Amino acid sequence: MIEIGSLRALAAIEQHGSVIAASEIMGFSPSAVSQQIKKLEKQTGFAVLERRGRGVLLTERGLTLAAYGRRILSELEELESTLLSDPARPSGHLKVVAFSTACRGLVGPLLGRLASSGADLDVSVLAEDPREAVARVANGEADLGVVHNWNSVPLVIPEHMTLEWLCEDIADLLVHGSHPLAGRGHVEPADLVDEQWISTPHGAICNEALLRIFADLGRVPNIKVYDPDFATHISLVEQGAVVALVPRLGRPALPPDVVPVPLVNPVQVRQVGMVYRRTMTASPAIQHVSGLLRQISGRAEP
Repeated sequence: MIEIGSLRALAAIEQHGSVIAASEIMGFSPSAVSQQIKKLEKQTGFAVLERRGRGVLLTERGLTLAAYGRRILSELEELESTLLSDPARPSGHLKVVAFSTACRGLVGPLLGRLASSGADLDVSVLAEDPREAVARVANGEADLGVVHNWNSVPLVIPEHMTLEWLCEDIADLLVHGSHPLAGRGHVEPADLVDEQWISTPHGAICNEALLRIFADLGRVPNIKVYDPDFATHISLVEQGAVVALVPRLGRPALPPDVVPVPLVNPVQVRQVGMVYRRTMTASPAIQHVSGLLRQISGRAEP
């Protein structure tokens, strides 16, 4: 009889490309994962992996078995999250992955409310960019993700996942109080082409959103500093070194010398939502946490 652990090991190797990568995701040693594969080959009577240079590839029959395995594992996850769970008392461990400002503005309050909600849930949180969050939830490394989608940078969601929008988050231009734009009621992209900027790192969604502001002008922003932490952005604006585009969600109180100025044509807004696998839709834990997130984001009815 084929064991679930062996199918899970094969599916992890297919998803992550190697025995070592699969072992890191599963929390086992590479030798333990290899033993699961050997056991699977003995149980089925055929090879599921073949050597290719320093790595491995799934054989044709291994790919077929992995496809069956994914379906079986999905059905098992759905069974465990519904029939075997008490809907009146959400319990167990839930892995949440969220972008950093959502960790402050949404997930932090979520953890506070969980403590008094009566649920026996152990929630762990990892801060990641939305694309990484989607990938982690998609392949089972996390259970729920809090993500954002800039109006200029769409986020792709796999078909086996559910996306539910929670709220909108507007980003403002931040300038020093002595900056010529500090007294303006609003600014447009053309007003900003000669500014020196701080940005999130290359490839981050917020960085792409900043670049696209100037795309129609045929210009590239003059980015002097790259840093993933918006707190650093605010600090450097306070020192008069740069200007920044910082969303409002999770933004701390601004120092007296930092002035927010609305950016229009277009307004920089991102939708904030949550994602989870469709197999977890009826999970009491997912239902409980998603309900709290709706309340915190202001979407739930009073």
